[in-house]
Amino acid sequence: MKKHNIFITILLAALAIACKDSQSEKEKYFSFNETNLKSKYTSNDKVSLELLNTNNKKIDSIVFFADGAKIYSVKEGNTSSFDLMGKKLGYHYLKALVYFENDTVSTSTRIEMVANSAPKLMKFTIINTYDHDVNAFTEGYEFYNDTLMESTGQNGKSYIAKVDYKTGKTIKKVDLDGQYFGEGITVLNDKIYQLTWQNTTGFIYDAKTMKKIKSFTYDKKIEGWGMTNDGKNIYHSDGTEKIWKMDPSNQKLVDFINVYTNDSKIKSVNELEWIEGKIFGNIWQKDAIAIINPTDGTVEAVLDLTSLRAKVTNPEAEVLNGIAYNKKTKTIFVTGKNWNKTFEIKVTE
Repeated sequence: MKKHNIFITILLAALAIACKDSQSEKEKYFSFNETNLKSKYTSNDKVSLELLNTNNKKIDSIVFFADGAKIYSVKEGNTSSFDLMGKKLGYHYLKALVYFENDTVSTSTRIEMVANSAPKLMKFTIINTYDHDVNAFTEGYEFYNDTLMESTGQNGKSYIAKVDYKTGKTIKKVDLDGQYFGEGITVLNDKIYQLTWQNTTGFIYDAKTMKKIKSFTYDKKIEGWGMTNDGKNIYHSDGTEKIWKMDPSNQKLVDFINVYTNDSKIKSVNELEWIEGKIFGNIWQKDAIAIINPTDGTVEAVLDLTSLRAKVTNPEAEVLNGIAYNKKTKTIFVTGKNWNKTFEIKVTE
């Protein structure tokens, strides 16, 4: 009986390998014509979908898919097209399901969609310079009424604080448990929302008292980086080119954009700030800010702040990270991790 079971196991394994080889051979019959595909597309383009039929098989029909959704079905021929108007920037995954000679096989490819135009270069003027706590490893920066709110990172040193921006002194501080590496914050409807880095955990506080209301768990396995809001929705970066839209009522991530220029995606989007309908985003390890269209992720402009870094005298200073918009003065406050200064600037084209 034991030998008989071993024989059956070997036979089934052999049949599985044979089927796999047969399927692999069939997959070679058809492929997308890559010579018709461009390296990068924009929303003004249509993608030419043409299949190569290397073994001249008789095709009954082809169903084309984009990102898992059916887009076209063709009964005759082996070509179609995919209109990119209104599609997200970033990668799109294309698949063709081919019905032929009483059989079926699929083939796939991907394309990359970038912004339609190059970002503009913005200029800035320094209005004021203030002291900043050199021990603050800044992760979040935002005004709540006339008070500057700041969150910091590093395990065992993370906190959120109300800060007197004119002196850089802390008014009130709430420490995080040592297991958490604090990240971005935003204030919406008198509540402070805070992310942590790799714990997939966030916190909500009463903005007036700074008393913790609850914690929440990210509904996707992503990191927490920057945060901002548009008065209704919260936006959450995760260290990639993605910015997620969060429903503040249940903390669910309901949508996302991919941040792109006309050339490539922008990785490591960090601290965020909503300013007059646009998302201003720090780029990790870059002393620059990307000005992002929140609808489609296009980087419409770039603000180069490398000259500010030269004015920071703390030798332990790290990257630029911290954007806070003062709606009353229409000026922007920027700082960095362990910077000894905060700069109030006004931005122009």
